[in-house]
Amino acid sequence: MQVAPPDPQAFEQARQRFLDGLAAFQAGRFAEAEQAYVASLALLPGRVSTLINLAAARLRLGRPEQAMEAIDRILALEPGNAEAWLHRADAFGQLSRHADALASLDRALKLRTLPAGPLWLRHGQTLQALGRPHEALASYDRALAADAGIAQAWTNRGSLLREMKRGDEAAAAFRQALALGADAELHRYYLASVTGEEAAPPAAPGHYVETLFDDYANDFDAHLVGLLGYQAHRTLVTHLAALGRGPFRSALDLGCGTGLCAPLLKPMAQKLTGVDLSRQMMDKARALGLYERLVHADIVDHLQKTDERHDLVTAADVFIYVGDLAPVFAALDRVLEPGGIFCFSAETAADESAGFELLASLRYAHSERYLRELAARHGLEVVQLVRAPIREDQRESIAGLFVYLSRP
Repeated sequence: MQVAPPDPQAFEQARQRFLDGLAAFQAGRFAEAEQAYVASLALLPGRVSTLINLAAARLRLGRPEQAMEAIDRILALEPGNAEAWLHRADAFGQLSRHADALASLDRALKLRTLPAGPLWLRHGQTLQALGRPHEALASYDRALAADAGIAQAWTNRGSLLREMKRGDEAAAAFRQALALGADAELHRYYLASVTGEEAAPPAAPGHYVETLFDDYANDFDAHLVGLLGYQAHRTLVTHLAALGRGPFRSALDLGCGTGLCAPLLKPMAQKLTGVDLSRQMMDKARALGLYERLVHADIVDHLQKTDERHDLVTAADVFIYVGDLAPVFAALDRVLEPGGIFCFSAETAADESAGFELLASLRYAHSERYLRELAARHGLEVVQLVRAPIREDQRESIAGLFVYLSRP
C-alpha cells in the first residue's frame, strides 16, 4: 500500500512551524517552541526530527513524562535513534529513575552515532546519582579519552577525586577545567579546598550555594537529618531556650533553608523572618506557614539593606559556606537591637591559631579564638559557648561550636 505524499502547502506550513520552533528554542523560549513543534506535527504527523525537538523542549520545561510520549513515538519508528535514547535518559534523570537512565545511555553508546565524549560524561553523572563513584570516575576518564576538551568532565573528575581524598589528582583536574574556560571563581574555590597553594576565598561562590541547595531541596531534610544525623538546629535552639531570654519580639533566621529551625523558634518569637539564597529551599519553608516573611537574598546583602530590627538573629549551619565572618558581624551591627541575642553554629577548625579554613569537604571551619575576637570587636558579649557535634560525615562526628552573643 502506497502512502500518499504530503500536500505541498501543508508540508511548507509544517516546515515553517518547525523553523519557528527552532528559533524559539535557541532564544530560550521553550514553551513557544513546544507550541510550534506541536503545530508542525499536526500538519505533518510522525516526523522524527520534529518529535526529537519537541522532546527536547519539554525536557527544558521540566515535563519529562510528556517528553517521554514524544520519545516513545520516535523509538517506535526508529528503534536505533541514539538521540532519542539520550533524551530518554534525560527524562528518566529528571524523574530520578537513574537506573533506567543508565540503561538508555548504554543503548545510545552502543549505537555509536553520537559523539562519545558527551555521552560518557552523562554516563558518569548518572553513575554518581546512583552512588557509584568509582564507576563514575571510569566513565569520566572515557569521556576525556574521547574528547579531552570537555571542561565539565574535568570538573566532575576533580570533584570525585576530592571526595576520595586524592587531593593532588583533584587539583590537577580542576586546573585542566580552568584552562578550558570553566568558571574561574568556582574552580579557585575547589582548588583552595584541596591545596594550600591557593588562598581560601572569603566565602563560597553565591551561585554555587544557590544551585547546590536548589538541587538538594527535595531531599534535604531526609538526607541531612535522617542520613547524616544533623542536629545543629535542635542543639542551637535548645541552648538558646535554656538562656531564658525570651520571648522575642522579632527573630531573623539567616540561611533558613527548608525551615528546620522554624518549629523550634516560632514558640519563642512573636514574628519570624527567614532569609536564604535558594528559592527551592524557601518554597519548602513557605509551606510550613511559620514565617511571616521570607526573603531571597545573600545574608550580608540582606543585613546591609533591611530596615527591620530584630532582638534575635540565628544562623544554624550557615557559616560552613562563609569563611570570613567580619562582613556578617559588621552588617549585624545595624540589625541587632540592644539586649538582643545572636546565636549560630560553626564547624571547629583543627588549627586554633587560624581564623578560618576551607576544608576538603568544601565547608569552612572557624576557631574559637577567631569567633571571640570578632564578638569583642563588635561590642558583643559571649553569653555561652557550647561544643557539640553538628552532623556525621563518612561516619565520623563533625565537631561544632554553638555560640551565643548578646548586645549589652
